[in-house]
Amino acid sequence: MNPTTQEENHAAVSHAERDRLERAAIDASTRLPVILFYSSAIFWLLVGTVFGLLAAIKMNIPTFLDQWGWLTFGRIRPAHLNAVAYGWASPAAIGTGLWLMARLCRTPLKHAKLLISAAVFWNLGVAIGICAILAGDSRSIEWLEFPNYASGLLFISYGLISVWAVVMFHFRQPGHVYVSQWYILAAFLWFPWLYSTSNLLLNFEQIQGGAQGAVNWWFGHNVLGLWFTPIALATIYYLIPKVLGRPIHSYYLSILGFWTLALFYSWNGMHHLIGGPFPAWMISASVVASVMMVVPVITTAVNFHMTTVGHFNALKWSPTLRFTVFGAVCYTLASGQGSTMAIPSLNVITHFTHYTIGHSHLGMYAFFTMVMYGAIYYIMPRVVGWEWPSSRLIRWHFWLVAIGIVFMVIVLSVGGVLQGLALLNPNVTFMKSLEIARPWLWMRSGSGILLTAGHIVFAVNFTLLLLKFGKRRSGPTLFGKRAEVESEMHAV
Repeated sequence: MNPTTQEENHAAVSHAERDRLERAAIDASTRLPVILFYSSAIFWLLVGTVFGLLAAIKMNIPTFLDQWGWLTFGRIRPAHLNAVAYGWASPAAIGTGLWLMARLCRTPLKHAKLLISAAVFWNLGVAIGICAILAGDSRSIEWLEFPNYASGLLFISYGLISVWAVVMFHFRQPGHVYVSQWYILAAFLWFPWLYSTSNLLLNFEQIQGGAQGAVNWWFGHNVLGLWFTPIALATIYYLIPKVLGRPIHSYYLSILGFWTLALFYSWNGMHHLIGGPFPAWMISASVVASVMMVVPVITTAVNFHMTTVGHFNALKWSPTLRFTVFGAVCYTLASGQGSTMAIPSLNVITHFTHYTIGHSHLGMYAFFTMVMYGAIYYIMPRVVGWEWPSSRLIRWHFWLVAIGIVFMVIVLSVGGVLQGLALLNPNVTFMKSLEIARPWLWMRSGSGILLTAGHIVFAVNFTLLLLKFGKRRSGPTLFGKRAEVESEMHAV
């Protein structure tokens, strides 16, 4: 080997070592905020799971626990929704987003105390809000049930997080701005706009009449499409190339997917009000925008698939990739289903049925939550400095929640269509339509038990990781021997 080659190899090793040390410093700087947001998210996931299971049982046995007013279905159901949306999903999204932002900006986390304060305010607001719902002090507006004294705490918390995101982006290292950064920064700025506008119009200075329904569905749809979806897509855009050790397929497709999502999704939501007392142009514009969502969805799906093609074998070994790809596939399915639900001829059947509930689970759980699981499995070992103690628990977690959510979506979708057809049939009584749906609701309760078991397994494994249980591993926790698969060794 000549001297020039030796010098080049030494320079390459030195550069790789500098990158490794830089990443380690960044990960260490995010440790406390990430662990705080993730830990609280998993706590609220378990709380929301209990509420959800109780609500599913009460759909079949209405008298179950009806001797306590705070456990009636009208309080348990919104408590479940808010515990999952604001207790689990939002902190999981924030924890993932702040770690990704620090990594992609290539700078240690700044103002960690600001984020810790935000986490405290956020969890305090969620706790007060859920207690208020159970006590009967609910706004009775879906997704916005928290009273003003609770929603105000959430807004303060998120205001701090938005300011932090702008500061972090300002102090990023010179160089390329990655597609994941677009999605994260946009989501961190879109959510406070959505949340503050909706609360002002519906809770503080109430608008009148049917306009309340329009604002409610504008928020309900956009909180999924412009808050949870961008964070999940940013995560997928980061994790798939990182785990596989190869770049994203097309930078230009990612640009098209981002801007068409921003353009079309903000008009969504009104198709849930087809037939209501609203101007025809408003409903028609929302229907068109919903159908046009096929553009960013297909664009993103092609980009993800072409990045992964030829490397699907890695799904056998990588927990991160298995959860992430599952969520990416369900993003395509959920968005495609959402576009078809905006078509009036189908909407007339599925509206006011369990089909809509199945669709919301496909988007919020099968897509977003599964991607967050993948992110947590990737991020936590890096911020804690310890690998997951049990690949068996990870495997159990995946199959329990994957089978549970697929089963739930199928039974709610089929049962919802049958229920809708019965409601449209003048020869079928309303009580008969409920009887038609009942067997499918029992099966839904069964799927809820699977999800509950999966959440408990996940929480146990997460706790063992925090306690640094077991022997130190020399490499990532995988589902088996990597064999020839190029996997997470590239993703330190």
